[in-house]
Amino acid sequence: MKKVNCYIPFLPPAENDAVIKALKQSPRVDKIRMIGVPLHRTSTLKDIAISEDRNSYTLLCTGYSHISWQADAFERVFDIAEENNIGILYADHYRNDNGTLIPCPSNDYQQGSVRDDFDFGPILIVDSSRLIDAVNTMESNFLYAALYDLRLRISENASIYHINEFLYSEDKEELYSPEEKMFDYVNPRNRSVQVEMETAFTSYLKRIKAWLAPYPEPETIDYNKNDFPVEASIVIPVRNRAKTIVDAIHSALSQETNFSYNVIVVDNHSDDGTTDEINNVNDERLIHLIPEQNNLGIGGCWNIAINHSLCGRYTVQLDSDDLYSSPTSLQRIIDTLHSEHSAMLVGTYQMVNFELKNLPPGIIDHREWTEANGRNNALRVNGFGAPRAFFTPIIRAIGFPNVSYGEDYAVCLNISRRWKVSRIYDVLYLCRRWEGNSDASPSIEVLNKNNNYKDSLRSLEISARIQLNQNVHD
Repeated sequence: MKKVNCYIPFLPPAENDAVIKALKQSPRVDKIRMIGVPLHRTSTLKDIAISEDRNSYTLLCTGYSHISWQADAFERVFDIAEENNIGILYADHYRNDNGTLIPCPSNDYQQGSVRDDFDFGPILIVDSSRLIDAVNTMESNFLYAALYDLRLRISENASIYHINEFLYSEDKEELYSPEEKMFDYVNPRNRSVQVEMETAFTSYLKRIKAWLAPYPEPETIDYNKNDFPVEASIVIPVRNRAKTIVDAIHSALSQETNFSYNVIVVDNHSDDGTTDEINNVNDERLIHLIPEQNNLGIGGCWNIAINHSLCGRYTVQLDSDDLYSSPTSLQRIIDTLHSEHSAMLVGTYQMVNFELKNLPPGIIDHREWTEANGRNNALRVNGFGAPRAFFTPIIRAIGFPNVSYGEDYAVCLNISRRWKVSRIYDVLYLCRRWEGNSDASPSIEVLNKNNNYKDSLRSLEISARIQLNQNVHD
């Protein structure tokens, strides 16, 4: 039976005593070490690795919270680890919020689970031999990204396994909402953290042969290859947005351009009065489509629009809740696509409430994107930004998956693998947050479902990039 060495952050003395007493009840526990330096520092992990025995397990408590194990759960964790030669093991848990146990399930880990904010819970069980080998290969001295670096390295040669059982609870209050967490990676105050995460991730992609070098030069796109009825189409998929759809349409129709454009609204069988609101807008540039299919997600609605005979040379996004920030947004988008010879463009948006007052975290500009490494780092973060615009022949050839979350991320990853992506870092778009948003106050189950889907997209994309690199070198 392998022994376990436990590393626990310092807690108040009474809680320390309780944690130590609970762990000592297991005959597996060899030593318990209270640590006062963060586990996300490389120096801390190296200190742990030096003192570890290869024939053991290392328990890392990554949060400053009191952990209470369910009956026999502690032994079950290590029985599973020992019987299956697992590199890292984690389990579902409860969060004890003032006596109320709130379930906190995790997702299964897959190759595409490379987000640095992947939620393992506060307990990681690591095979000590794998930990030692991984730490010994670390080149960077991280202040924030060491745990991320560790699990990426271990995942290359060993499995990371999720026990779908609630095995322990942590005493911890939720400090801020899941919706706020979604934007941590674009918050300027986290910039130094994100730079380290990108460094660790880029190194990982290079080791697994999935890293893509910068474009040697922009791939030339023949924008005049096909004839189109107009230069651009603003695409608005909508279902049951009677309160916002007219504002969105008027914002689109108010764009001032030196080229012709139209607005394609794909009305996905609304039954709340949205259809009537659209019909009340009198403008020949407005194309109101109601699909024959009744099983379409947002991606399916996009496919209806981009393949329509009246679709323009470029297709530009506007969600049915949102507005352009200026009547010049569309002109600037198309001018930039032309001047930079890009297949896709992503702009910047401002978070606002229904009255258009600014909301935190404010401006979402995705400045983590760089010409040198943006298309690689895009695999680490959970979005590209908005508004998005595409050269229509390319987006037609790729197509959107017929889903209502992540459809944009899927095509953006695909395009960035092969073509140049342009960015505009000035606000072009107002993203209105209100109680009717489909992603307002998402539950943990919804977050897990959405994150799992994007992880699956990343898994496919990483495999495609590995294959692309193999083909180049064959």
